[in-house]
Amino acid sequence: MDNKLIIAQPRLWLEEPHNCTDAKDIQTIFTSFFDPLVAYNPKMEYVPALAEAWDASDDARAWTFRLRPEVKFHNGQTVDAETVAYSLQRMARPDMGITLGAPGVYNQYMAGMEVEILTRLTIRLTLAEPLADLLDILVTGYILPPEAVDRLGDQFKDTPVGTGPFEFVEYEKGVCIQARRNPYYFQEIPDIDAIEWRLVPDPDERLRLIRDGRAHIAAGPPMASIEDDKSLNCEYSRGTTAYIIIFNIKTGVLEDPRVRVALNLAVDRRALISKVLNGAGYPLNGFISPVHFGYDGDQPNISYDPDRARVLLKEAGYGAGLSLTLDSPTSLPNEAVRLSKAVAEQLSRVGVEINIVFTEDRELYANKVRLKDIHDMCVFDSSPLSTFRVLKEKLDSRFKGSWWQGYQNAEVEKLLDMARETVDDSRREDMYRQCYRRLTEDPPWLYLYNYRNITCKASQLSTWQPPTHGVIDPRYAR
Repeated sequence: MDNKLIIAQPRLWLEEPHNCTDAKDIQTIFTSFFDPLVAYNPKMEYVPALAEAWDASDDARAWTFRLRPEVKFHNGQTVDAETVAYSLQRMARPDMGITLGAPGVYNQYMAGMEVEILTRLTIRLTLAEPLADLLDILVTGYILPPEAVDRLGDQFKDTPVGTGPFEFVEYEKGVCIQARRNPYYFQEIPDIDAIEWRLVPDPDERLRLIRDGRAHIAAGPPMASIEDDKSLNCEYSRGTTAYIIIFNIKTGVLEDPRVRVALNLAVDRRALISKVLNGAGYPLNGFISPVHFGYDGDQPNISYDPDRARVLLKEAGYGAGLSLTLDSPTSLPNEAVRLSKAVAEQLSRVGVEINIVFTEDRELYANKVRLKDIHDMCVFDSSPLSTFRVLKEKLDSRFKGSWWQGYQNAEVEKLLDMARETVDDSRREDMYRQCYRRLTEDPPWLYLYNYRNITCKASQLSTWQPPTHGVIDPRYAR
């Protein structure tokens, strides 16, 4: 590789590191430049990052983190409890953590947090409410150097400074981002002297770069072009983002769980994936994917059963048919138009007529959803890897989060409250399994699919496997 790793991506930009984004393209850059207190390894297990150890109180409110000694930012500033406190308090501001119309994501969990500096390398966080899943929030809570953030202000994102394994060198907008190895990084990293992320929107071109030896990693190559090519070295994983249709329970018709179950039974997910994604997806038969904490693989999932769907619709009083209006963007997902039309065609087979209303502007569309200004249903995604965040932000009627559309399930909310206070992982996971079962019987969404993450790699990276969530983390590019 000439000690320079070249990554071809479909999108390329720099972002405010305390924005709570799940976009894989920016997260691969963030993991190179910054570190959180706790990180994921490729198996999606929590491992030490800037914190070498941590513990939580029995009530899940007080969290103590012990920092690694002698860690420095790229600008030479030392990482200590005061610098960590600065970043955590900045994250907790209501104007931080903004992502596609969802304001103050971190603030939802960290508002009112007390921060105590116990020693130079020990910090304690006392939360206003119990949160046993705090680590789910902190894995993208990057620690930044106060001096550089204060001095650069809004320009900090354009010249990022962190503690990560690579240091920012140059950003050529619309072309590439350059970085060099951090010689003082506190963990072992591959023998890579530099990284270049290249913007390559065309998936076929990304594949050509791999075939020609001009790139070492290509994200999202075209499925049709790699299926029968045994010469390619590709890795596959199940994406964590769920593509769904949110039910607007407030419209009346969809208040009846029989109707919502029927709509789920009427969708042939495998046929949908084949038609819309050329096979590059996995059926989603419940509110979270198999890679999420608390997924219940033993519970019968929702499967394709149009005959049962017709029975349920008749029981609900819609044996003669039903008409619903579906809101949809025209992109993000890119297949939104095809998806909406394909779902409408499948639902028509059980007597459900779908009228589609398209909105071209993605931000405008997201705001319509956030403001609860949708018709009967809307195409969207559920992106957090954290099961707790999915439940809290999207399904809790008391919270009424950005994507909540009138759904209420008292049993699920009770389980969620219990899970917040349960630091024992096995007990908390069982509570989420119970949520999964209940949300199969009383679905808040029309469950559709997860993407299949596809990453092609050069032969030199024969042992490298991308993490489950699909983020290309150069720390593991061996």
